[in-house]
Amino acid sequence: MSAPTSARQGDTTPDASRTSIVKVVFASLIGTAVEWYDFFLYGSAAALVFGALFFPDADPVNATLLAFGTYAVGFVARPLGGVVFGHFGDRVGRKKMLVVALMMMGVATFAIGLLPTYATIGIAAPILLLVCRLVQGFAVGGEWGGAVLMAAEHGDEARRGYWSSWPQAGVPLGNLLATGVLFVLAAFQSEADFEAWGWRIPFLLSAVLVLIGLYIRLQLEESPVFQEAHAEIKEKKAESSHMPILEVVKSYPKEVFIAMGMRLAENISYYIFTIVSITYVTTYLGQDKSLILKMLLIGAALQFFLVPAVGLLSDKVGRRPLYFAGALGVGVWGFFFFDLLDTNRSGPILLAVVVGLFFHTLMYAPQAAFFSELFGTSVRYTGASVGYQLASIFAGALAPIIAVRLLGPEDVKNTVAVGIYVAVAAVLTIVAVAFAKETKASSLRHDRVVRGAHD
Repeated sequence: MSAPTSARQGDTTPDASRTSIVKVVFASLIGTAVEWYDFFLYGSAAALVFGALFFPDADPVNATLLAFGTYAVGFVARPLGGVVFGHFGDRVGRKKMLVVALMMMGVATFAIGLLPTYATIGIAAPILLLVCRLVQGFAVGGEWGGAVLMAAEHGDEARRGYWSSWPQAGVPLGNLLATGVLFVLAAFQSEADFEAWGWRIPFLLSAVLVLIGLYIRLQLEESPVFQEAHAEIKEKKAESSHMPILEVVKSYPKEVFIAMGMRLAENISYYIFTIVSITYVTTYLGQDKSLILKMLLIGAALQFFLVPAVGLLSDKVGRRPLYFAGALGVGVWGFFFFDLLDTNRSGPILLAVVVGLFFHTLMYAPQAAFFSELFGTSVRYTGASVGYQLASIFAGALAPIIAVRLLGPEDVKNTVAVGIYVAVAAVLTIVAVAFAKETKASSLRHDRVVRGAHD
């Protein structure tokens, strides 16, 4: 059964009332925040304690690199999660996949909080840590696409950038929660207590957050845009023949590569500004972790409010200009970032974090709407997820490892090399944006798979 003509003329439907879109956006925000709380918690713990607890025989820098190696494995699992969740999300719906992703993430994170360390069970400890990280990565690979599509497909086309940016705001909110819990523990615990048992508390607390997120997500209705496309697929082709990943490769290969390129500067810069900065201040500068955690806490709080503001701006001026400015900004700021950290003073360190996250937000806020608009409805979950998550292997997964390798030993601190690394990523992202078309205010009811190449 084809969708009604009135529904096809815009992205607003009777189901997409203001009340329903606010409910959908809130559910996407909370669920995403919970998932990224779990994901960021691992990265922060890898920078702070996992090296000593799970790789005790290595020197501090190499132990941190090994911990970041398990951290990177989570990114490797993300494209697989994107393909699997995208496949079923494009076939049976966005909502069901979001619930499954949140449950998987919660179980894996809670299990990390219960893991014995190397001192207790030897080599089995880092292996179990690796397994938990794989599950985390697989779950996050399916989370992002579903969350942003629920917001994008429920919202109206004139404000899609604004509505879609709220799930993106769940990322700094998750980072805020993770960093906040670690900061509180650092303030009230000794280093010995934190390393012995305190680091487990944030992982175990995730169970409460997951239950809250599940309750909210179960109240959602399926995307009306997806329901229309699902009905059209049933009418025009056998549903069993609908293979989203193959159809993405056939009909949207350019869009996948554009999305991957656009992710590079955004993803690499973010993990250097938020994760590598912790390692740099604590390991290379020998400072207490509370200083950098406090600055990251403030930066995450500011970014939480900045993301929807920039998303709204993208509805006015377009996605591409903001993305260009953000990529250029991080490419330049990478050369100043570590010099400000070197001052060991709160003011310059806060400036380094806040400015870095500002430029990052210029890319990240419009990204959800931008990627959603690149792909047709019947393969949107798969296409957006694959483009987004494949880049994570080359960007976020390797960024901490490459950055620490480029920095070198503690007495070298080759920060210029890290700046060049970020600048190269920025150039590649600028090239990708140049090949992308402006998608502001375009209809989401396009689909080359169902309606032909010129839809």
